[in-house]
Amino acid sequence: PNDPHKDLFTKDFNDILNDDETKIVAETMGGVNPAFDFTMKLLKAGKSVVTSNKELVAQRGLELLQAAEESGANYLFEASVGGGIPIIRPLVSSITSDAVTEITGILNGTTNYMLTKMSEDGLDYDAVLEDAQERGYAERNPAADVEGHDARRKIAILSSLAFGKYVDYEDVYTEGITKITSADFAYAKVLGSRIKLFGTSKKKEDGSISAMVCPVMITNEHPLFAVNDVMNAILVRGESMGDLMFYGAGAGKLPTASAVVADVVNAARNPKITEIAPYEPGKMTVSDHLKSTHSYFVRVKGSDANAVAESFKANQIVDAGIADEFGLVTAEWAENEFDALCENYPVVSVIRLAK
Repeated sequence: PNDPHKDLFTKDFNDILNDDETKIVAETMGGVNPAFDFTMKLLKAGKSVVTSNKELVAQRGLELLQAAEESGANYLFEASVGGGIPIIRPLVSSITSDAVTEITGILNGTTNYMLTKMSEDGLDYDAVLEDAQERGYAERNPAADVEGHDARRKIAILSSLAFGKYVDYEDVYTEGITKITSADFAYAKVLGSRIKLFGTSKKKEDGSISAMVCPVMITNEHPLFAVNDVMNAILVRGESMGDLMFYGAGAGKLPTASAVVADVVNAARNPKITEIAPYEPGKMTVSDHLKSTHSYFVRVKGSDANAVAESFKANQIVDAGIADEFGLVTAEWAENEFDALCENYPVVSVIRLAK
């Protein structure tokens, strides 16, 4: 009641929709409903909309981009991926002359913080989750973060922009970090590696993509090795430009707000230019993850390491000082063949190795 702008406040969406002086609207509601209905009405009315709503962009972004193009408005969503990191605009404007072949990212600050703490402090998952919740990094119900759903939506958005065709986030195979333990990090330290949650999509020769969100083990040669705590980073690989890295604060109210306001400014500067064109018609084919190939780190119960290593075509046996088990670094296997092989042994856990 004491705010100097109190007369501009409204609880009626139609006041905004029907106000001819309002040209740009920021939607930061979250969720699909009623955000989709509000956004569609605004775009059809010729008003530009900027958003931080990754769930809406991932599910209904194509329809909204089409509506924006038809009315000559803008639908901008820089803040939906990577918080304050500028990644959407570079994908749609700065590197359009090159063919993107791969996008790999640490796209969720909560899980990256948790994995960093597990690595550095030797804590188990439950203790680190409680710490993240106390610091406000994780929600009381952390499923969207720890089960990988947040990263899945983000890699789907980036893939759609990079490859020019709608990628349905539900087609992206996803594993979270809930099964990672302190023992996994003990082995990672012996290997000089770290464990990260990656969202990755790669263009295949047949025009489809492989896309996955899962924990991976990486060495210090990987560009994302040093990305720790709540920071995010996105690696974009192109045929001509090679590797580009985008790094920064991937979450938080101030970085996200900065990205929202940047989109507002951009829409105001270019009122007659539709910046992000709709994707091509149809849906991008996402290949079956069971046909993809990886090397794996696998923990196995028992002591007969040499015999098991031969079956897994392992090139390294790893001893982390954990009783009655050993680790193996395997050769490359197709996922379906590797899963079938694991059924024959007392496998404790499996983590893919990043290529």
